[in-house]
Amino acid sequence: MRKTSVLKDAQVECALVVAAHPDDVDFLASGTIARWTAGGMRVVYCIVTNGDAGGFDPDRERAEVPVLRREEQLAAAKVVGVDDVRFLGYVDGSVEVTTGLRCDLSRAIRQIRPRRVVMHSPEINWPWLPDFHPDHRATGEATLRAVYPDARNAFAHPQLLRNEGLAPWTVEEIWMVGAPRPNHYVDVTGQFQLKMQALRAHVSQTAHAEDLEGTVRERLARQADEAGRPGLAEAFHVVTTA
Repeated sequence: MRKTSVLKDAQVECALVVAAHPDDVDFLASGTIARWTAGGMRVVYCIVTNGDAGGFDPDRERAEVPVLRREEQLAAAKVVGVDDVRFLGYVDGSVEVTTGLRCDLSRAIRQIRPRRVVMHSPEINWPWLPDFHPDHRATGEATLRAVYPDARNAFAHPQLLRNEGLAPWTVEEIWMVGAPRPNHYVDVTGQFQLKMQALRAHVSQTAHAEDLEGTVRERLARQADEAGRPGLAEAFHVVTTA
């Protein structure tokens, strides 16, 4: 297998994170993002759904949930140094790999012009099946298609160039979270408390957890062990798109 050469963080001026739901990025990659923003990287979030199917309070009006989850994600993003969060507003639980979603993600890529995109893996990681909501897989596949070939192709979604003046853009790296075969690990030992603060900002999703910190720490420690290093780590499958 060809070895992937990962860009140095200092080479990446901007990264785009595409996630299916509010809170996904904080469970899977917010420690890494805190490292990046502390080093001066601009990070933008693009959240595909409004999160309306989330939460654990049966008495809460469902119509209130999208507003609540948007506020929670904005608060969590600020914790790790992200102040640009974009919401596409798709219905939670109904994400499909459509031309419309591919166009929306291509638009975001052409607007933001990132060298690096963090995204869900479109593959199922069977030992972690409960993590693989269908929205995650569909968002991952749609993002992959937006990265290649759509966003870089002037003739894909031609209205983006013709009507919005958005020129093609080539993303150089994708960092997949939840992938079955990670090949890159980021030490987030020093960012663990920021990650937990971001996760706790998602009150509707995490307040019920009896030992949220212990559960998250255990997973990050396991990933660090997989990488053969001490401490805590977030795992990614990094692919160069060139």
